[in-house]
Amino acid sequence: MSYKNKDINKRRSTTAVKTAKGRRISSTHWLQRQLNDPYVALSKQEGYRSRAAYKLLEIDQKFQILKPGYIVVDLGAAPGGWSQVTLDKVISHKKEQTVGLVIAIDLIPLEPIENLITIEGDFTKQETQNILNTHLHQKANVILSDMAAPASGYPDIDHIRIINLCETALEFAHSHLIEGGYFVTKLFAGKEEQKFIKMLQKHFQSVKRFKPPASRAESSEFYIIAQGFRI
Repeated sequence: MSYKNKDINKRRSTTAVKTAKGRRISSTHWLQRQLNDPYVALSKQEGYRSRAAYKLLEIDQKFQILKPGYIVVDLGAAPGGWSQVTLDKVISHKKEQTVGLVIAIDLIPLEPIENLITIEGDFTKQETQNILNTHLHQKANVILSDMAAPASGYPDIDHIRIINLCETALEFAHSHLIEGGYFVTKLFAGKEEQKFIKMLQKHFQSVKRFKPPASRAESSEFYIIAQGFRI
């Protein structure tokens, strides 16, 4: 699928949701946000499993990280929106042979997708990485991480948790990413952000901070796009 950001966030009609008996106010707010989110509507129209697919489409539109024939590891993949985008971009068929590889990992089981290798497990555990290694017969061109721990309600705690996940993903990238490869990870803004970026700058030619239009404006999330891995 091709993607062009067509000012999707321009003004549109909204749907109000009444607070039903027995429903928490927070649940009502979540439902109203979902009903009025243009990316949620578009993901249903275009067959993506989540609105998060558009974050990766926008990242790739700007940085061109996904190319036919690439080997890609997708961390924190459930429910599979990023994997769908990645498969569309990297899987190609030459002389009846499939070229390109996408491996998706998450604690939550993923519903099958054609040509996608799925691993259910905790990426921070060595046994899960060992399973990944059995499928990864050569180094990856791209390592994607959309991993995040469940929200605690405390931004500082959530920031530290996601930094720990980013560092685990980066440690894996050091030994499994091809020279010149790409590393993309989600972060929440916080005091350890610059320290992590400096860590990346030691190993990559270019490190950019990017908040895709599909990221909700009120969210502190953004993405780091590290290009040109140096072995």
